[in-house]
Amino acid sequence: MKTIKTLSIAAVAALSMMSAASFAQSISVESSTLDGAEAKIAAQAQEQGAQYKITEANTNNRVHMTAELYK
Repeated sequence: MKTIKTLSIAAVAALSMMSAASFAQSISVESSTLDGAEAKIAAQAQEQGAQYKITEANTNNRVHMTAELYK
């Protein structure tokens, strides 16, 4: 009985730590300007109730931007 209780506590602790980390989601957008690309990322983050961190931006003829959403 003590072993089951210990395993249950360990499982709950592991799952609670995973829930926050498992939300991280990478998204990519394209736009004609940096401001436009960031606005698209901000809109997607707001829809999901998340914050974002831009991880990459590339400009050739258009802007390609990647960000990570997290809560």
